[in-house]
Amino acid sequence: MASIESLVQPGRCALVTMEIQRGVVGDLACIPSLGRAVAESGMLARAGQLARAARGAGVRVIHCTAAFRRDRAGSFRNVPMVNALLQNPEHLVAGSPEAELVPELALAPEDLVSERLHGMSPFTHTALEAMLRSEGATALVATGVSLNIGILGLTIEAVNRGFDVVIPRDCVAGFPAEYGELVLENTLSKLAALSDSAAIAALWARAPRRQGS
Repeated sequence: MASIESLVQPGRCALVTMEIQRGVVGDLACIPSLGRAVAESGMLARAGQLARAARGAGVRVIHCTAAFRRDRAGSFRNVPMVNALLQNPEHLVAGSPEAELVPELALAPEDLVSERLHGMSPFTHTALEAMLRSEGATALVATGVSLNIGILGLTIEAVNRGFDVVIPRDCVAGFPAEYGELVLENTLSKLAALSDSAAIAALWARAPRRQGS
């Protein structure tokens, strides 16, 4: 794998956030254990800072969000965890406060959003790959939740499509926190380059800003 410095160069990469939404990890979090793990880690503030650093360097920020229609049309009921959450008729309804990004990300006009109505990871039958290809991105910096499922799925899908993946380990979370660390060390380190938000932001700060951004 190439060096992290080369992977995160503006024009070569995009910053991808995974389900950093109010109803997933924010003030309206639907899974208390995940919400607590995220709050205790300080991940949201660091993810917001990294998003600002990306925009400052001309690196595209793409938010991958999950949502459901109120009538659940377009969504499968084939995942026990999701089935349980859908017992709540207000769970992540598209357009609701729960489906919004957390304030820390400070959604900017130039950001892109890829919303999905089904599945546990963000590539299948969504616009994410097209968004990345349109940016000329060959690598993505993955942030968000969870190390249990979502970040793992995002990474595997990205690698299968030929993208390099960089994971700032202080901008992802899982639960219990100890399990998240095991996933990073024993699985994701074999698929992606691990770094941290300060190191990536520093590389962006000294890189020439991408033209046209």
